[in-house]
Amino acid sequence: MDTLGVIKKTVQEFTGKFDILNINITGQMLENTQLIEKKIKFFEKLYEAVRVNFTQEIENQRNSVVALQGKYERPTVAFCVHKVTDVLLDTSNEVIVFNSIITNEGSGYDTSTGIFTAPVAGLYQFAVHLCTPISYYTYVGIYHEGKIIVKDYIHGVGQHAMCNSVGGVVRVESGEQVWVQSRSAGSNRKLTDDNSRMNTFFGILIDS
Repeated sequence: MDTLGVIKKTVQEFTGKFDILNINITGQMLENTQLIEKKIKFFEKLYEAVRVNFTQEIENQRNSVVALQGKYERPTVAFCVHKVTDVLLDTSNEVIVFNSIITNEGSGYDTSTGIFTAPVAGLYQFAVHLCTPISYYTYVGIYHEGKIIVKDYIHGVGQHAMCNSVGGVVRVESGEQVWVQSRSAGSNRKLTDDNSRMNTFFGILIDS
């Protein structure tokens, strides 16, 4: 009976210790689980922050690429025309109209008016090549919005017609106009165009 009592007591002691150990283990496991959950939430927030930042950076890079593409994809604007419709320059401030198109990229030149209207803003180069018959004179200029860019004087002397070229570079805003104009009118003001000579006017966008 004494032995049985000792065994019973010993079992009770072990049971008590097991219960305490079980409680401690359970508490430690719960604490560890909560700690793991906190770490998971921390890394979830960190991942989300990294994902948002990365997505924003990718979007910024994409916008930068699009902006650079827009900057360096310069539109093509160029025209080259010839064949003057009215070679007699007997009207004051007469616009010289070239009605035959060689090139008209951007559709800026109008053969009915002789005026180029810039489809886009930018730095343009313009030049005109004109020929005057013997004993005639030509006073011309390239005009931008009514303001002269460059001017020239041609006098047909000797046994042949004379030809001159003149040009310049000017910044033109979208919608602004450029044309060639006679600066002096009279019965002895005239152009010539034949198998050996061709009056031409051209312009090209060189930077936008």
